Amino acid sequence: MCDGNPIIKIMPMPADSNLNGKVFGGWIMSQIDIAGSILARERAQGKVATVAVNHIHFKYPMLIGDLISIYANIIKTGNTSITIKIEVFSNRSNGLNNLKTVDAILTYVAIDDNNNSRILPNLS
Repeated sequence: MCDGNPIIKIMPMPADSNLNGKVFGGWIMSQIDIAGSILARERAQGKVATVAVNHIHFKYPMLIGDLISIYANIIKTGNTSITIKIEVFSNRSNGLNNLKTVDAILTYVAIDDNNNSRILPNLS
């Protein structure tokens, strides 16, 4: 599991399910993108945009009622970009806890008010 506290904790509801009765993959992807953008925005000290979903692997289906914890860690920075590893864990009502359901890597770019890329600020 990633270090620290989750960026997001959320519970999918019935409206988030697909035709098979599992949580819709697009819903999970949007939560992953939100979590990654929160961390990227903190590092960029301003606005960011998603530029790539480098990798996403759905290991197990998520179920309605699972408590979902999404962890994110910066794995690489460039001049304008931030690459983030995201891990998603499910706690199930049947007692199965910390089941790693999804892992992903996304890249964000820092942007200015005109939506042009900008240099990341130095960390002090």
